[in-house]
Amino acid sequence: MKKTLLSFALLIYVSLTFAQFRLPSVIGNNMVLQQKSSVALWGWSNPSEKIKITTSWNNKTDSVSATRDAKWKMMVQTPAAGGPYTVTIKAGNDEAVLNNVFVGEVWVCSGQSNMEYNSSYKDSTDIQPELKNAPNNNIHLFREPRYTAMYPQDDCKGEWTIADSNSLKFFSQAGYFFGKKLNSEMNVPIGLIQAAWGGTPAETWTPAPVVNTDEELKEAAHKQTPSNGWPYWPGYAYNAMIAPITNYKIAGALWYQGESNTAAPSTYAKLLTSMIKSWRNAWNKNFPFYLVQIAPFTYGTRYSGSAIQEQQVKVLDLENTGLVVTTDLVPDTTDIHPPLKRAVGERLAALALAKTYNKACKPYASPLYKSMSVEGGKAIITFNNAEDGLMVKGNTISQLYVAGNDKVFYPAEGKINGNKLVVWTDKVKQPVAVRFGFSNAAIGNLFAKSGLPVAPFRTDDWDLGINAPK
Repeated sequence: MKKTLLSFALLIYVSLTFAQFRLPSVIGNNMVLQQKSSVALWGWSNPSEKIKITTSWNNKTDSVSATRDAKWKMMVQTPAAGGPYTVTIKAGNDEAVLNNVFVGEVWVCSGQSNMEYNSSYKDSTDIQPELKNAPNNNIHLFREPRYTAMYPQDDCKGEWTIADSNSLKFFSQAGYFFGKKLNSEMNVPIGLIQAAWGGTPAETWTPAPVVNTDEELKEAAHKQTPSNGWPYWPGYAYNAMIAPITNYKIAGALWYQGESNTAAPSTYAKLLTSMIKSWRNAWNKNFPFYLVQIAPFTYGTRYSGSAIQEQQVKVLDLENTGLVVTTDLVPDTTDIHPPLKRAVGERLAALALAKTYNKACKPYASPLYKSMSVEGGKAIITFNNAEDGLMVKGNTISQLYVAGNDKVFYPAEGKINGNKLVVWTDKVKQPVAVRFGFSNAAIGNLFAKSGLPVAPFRTDDWDLGINAPK
């Protein structure tokens, strides 16, 4: 037994003593580093070995020693946006020269299939003209392949590439068009990290302890239906695809997900809020988090999609968040993957330009329900983000319903009064509740005068009859 323990100890000693010099996949050629920041460069080498790093933007060399467990990390100050640069990393006789390195704005693009959506999806047309353009050395892409892990990992797969006709075929279209808009408006290099997986619920992108130590979230997670090839366990995608990049300095995150949480929608706002907080804690930064509201679709369970849309609006109670509404970007409500991803990306970019970068740009926020009052048998609805007024596309406002105390909803008429909506029906003498676009596949035709759609809403909190946690 003693001999076995001694051999095991020697094996550990030898493996540490002769550790291989290497860098994580996210540190490499073509990477984009966050501008005007203290960014981390890290990797592995022999224990206690001195690491020297030279950055060409200031020709300065700094050094750090690896720890006894063969890890090292150095903080480097980046300049204002620019490039290309080189970063040279030396460890003993080993040397890595990283070329075509840029400094700019870095964003994580995460979620499920609508974030993952690329040229391989049916009816994908928005990206086709982009594939004919010359490579864009001001937009760099890092796409992580799908992986899971039981415990947080320190590295992932993937490599930085220039946005060209090959890399764009397989990259998030919403993410790319977001980056392209930022690049054109700000004239800075953009780095986009795609960590997305179709069919995944938010639980698997959330650290397992966050879910498993909360009885409500844990019960909701148990309602997920196991499926071969798609992780649903809490933390599994986070461990393999998010944890490895949390050392990498970012400007913010984009999130396009929710369809796979329709099994238990009533806890989604709590879940996503908890996930955002956990990500911010892992990065040690209160970065902006902008999400895309799920699109109308013919879900099998009544109101399950609408409930998720409602929950996504509730996430905005968390600071430094924003929401893109997409109800007008759906050619076919039987297709859960609407193809109009350019508009989605550009709306996300408008959010970032206005809220993160304080740039004057076209209106960026859809009208959201604020309050209801009743006057003379008519409901008066007020909105946030409707200062310039409302408009209807068509002759009458569709997808409007009113109910009284009996909770029976009837189709209603609506009239725009500046930035307010007046709603009524002869069948309800005293309105108690109003709903607009509040059904899974509803496509409303009420907009802000800026052109952005009014988000679906309901003024009541009545039980929707969905199979949700108690």
